Amino acid sequence: MEFWKPHALATPHPDQLDLRMNDKVRTIVDMHGVPAGTEGKVILANGFNWQRYRVLFENGAEVGDLDKRQIEPIGKAAKRLAKAAAKK
Repeated sequence: MEFWKPHALATPHPDQLDLRMNDKVRTIVDMHGVPAGTEGKVILANGFNWQRYRVLFENGAEVGDLDKRQIEPIGKAAKRLAKAAAKK
């Protein structure tokens, strides 16, 4: 699988998720082919004004254009984001 490096100008706004490649996430809403609570891995992070992610889920579904309205970070990603939020 080919991985893309995020563009240097693609930084999230304060109210957006700042996920990286291979971060673990979980759905918080039901989506077509992906029930709420399904875990997955970020395989693409892109966007300049709207940071969005393509995720490969455990059930084999691959869904793009996801943001904090559909997914939440889990594991190390959640800890990293909580630590960054505490510094602000």
